[in-house]
Amino acid sequence: MKNLALILLLLVGAACSQQNLSPTETSKVVVESFYSKDNQKLKEYTTPESYEAFLSIQDIMTAETSGKSNFKVLQEKVDGDVAWVQFSTSYEEKPETFKLVKNDGMWKVAEKGLKEKSPF
Repeated sequence: MKNLALILLLLVGAACSQQNLSPTETSKVVVESFYSKDNQKLKEYTTPESYEAFLSIQDIMTAETSGKSNFKVLQEKVDGDVAWVQFSTSYEEKPETFKLVKNDGMWKVAEKGLKEKSPF
């Protein structure tokens, strides 16, 4: 019985800790889940609009990729409930930038507005 209670406590702790990822950690999770086609995790860490956008290009973008992402943060800026993360990966030649928004205490990758520019 004690083992069952300990396992339950560890599972609850693990579930809660995943929701408190930083913008950088969230960006890495999104990149890796996108390229590994772990769409359940991708959906968890993106807004509904971003999730649909990622799905629409996933097959094209992931067709010729394999191996580790080698995710490397170049710049990060957090301003209240909005964050920007510029990063590089082994999957793309040029650095990419994600906009993230805090939604119910959890950072999620979001779509940039039409005329919105990153701070980098």
